[in-house]
Amino acid sequence: MFHFLAQLGDGFSFFNVFRYITFRTGGAVVTALFFVFLFGPSTIEKLAKLQGNGQPIQEDGPQSHIIKKAGTPTMGGLIILASMVGSTLLWANLGNVYIWVVLLVTIGFGAIGFYDDYLKIKKASNNNGFSGKLRLTLEAFIGVLACIVLAQVNQAEYSTSLLFPFVKDLSIDLGLFFFAFGAFVILGAGNAVNLTDGLDGLAIVPVMIAAACFGLIAYLVGNITFSDYLLVNFVPGTGELAVFCGALIGAGLGFLWFNAPPAQIFMGDTGSLALGGALGSIAVATKHEIVLAIIGGLFVLETLSVIVQVTSYKLTGKRVFRMAPIHHHFEHLGWTESQIVIRFWIISVVLALIGLSSLKLR
Repeated sequence: MFHFLAQLGDGFSFFNVFRYITFRTGGAVVTALFFVFLFGPSTIEKLAKLQGNGQPIQEDGPQSHIIKKAGTPTMGGLIILASMVGSTLLWANLGNVYIWVVLLVTIGFGAIGFYDDYLKIKKASNNNGFSGKLRLTLEAFIGVLACIVLAQVNQAEYSTSLLFPFVKDLSIDLGLFFFAFGAFVILGAGNAVNLTDGLDGLAIVPVMIAAACFGLIAYLVGNITFSDYLLVNFVPGTGELAVFCGALIGAGLGFLWFNAPPAQIFMGDTGSLALGGALGSIAVATKHEIVLAIIGGLFVLETLSVIVQVTSYKLTGKRVFRMAPIHHHFEHLGWTESQIVIRFWIISVVLALIGLSSLKLR
């Protein structure tokens, strides 16, 4: 749209709207949503036939959870990825390097997640997927590669620095360590969303909330007028990532239609790894890594619950939570699935508002 229709603006003023990031972001939302509604039902039907009994469910989970989830097909992330990538390619400026870096991470993490889902279904086990070490190695490789490209594109003096929110002009130059740190952010975001994806609609809504926030952040950071006014770092070109975030939101809304309780399909590692990796790479590109930890605080909480549980059990033989990640702990306490999901959504909204406040409070 940008490369063909926007050029017509010289002769027909109407087509000038295709030059505006805001207009193309809206177009990306609607297009991705349309793609999911158009291809989602047939894709779900095919995945259900191919997978038979669906995604393996953890046997140590609540019995009601096992009964409700059994037989539901997974790999629904394919629907999200196809719609999101297709919409981005239609509406984004394809000459923008940031778009391609984020797409590389998204598709790369999605491919890793897809293979993991495939192995789990093939072996009919929730635990026998991709080798953990190999999986993390591949994710780290993609993350480092993305950070190297981002550092080359962003020639500002803070290209390898860690910037702090809520404080003006406070940064730490990480030097070569930036590549390891950036890769950790991308890898951590991908796996954090993966851990959160355990109940119907639990992961996709917080992902969309984070995407909306980072769409706004990318737009502001990529605009020299707004960045100067807000006293935030200016990263030329990142505004185009708002279009990608719009596509993610549209695809997420469409997926939620089918993932709402009772879910017709799960996103699986295919979707959760890809979406988390996308958010992580956008945070690194816009130099808002710490803000991601605030806005995506729910994902951090889920990850910390697993770390605390495993560490405590190995050191003392005792569990802190009845089950980890923490959303399963609340299931064991008797909370209904809808209570957990909606309350976690509320937490995500509050954290998003706190994260966005860093744009003004400095």
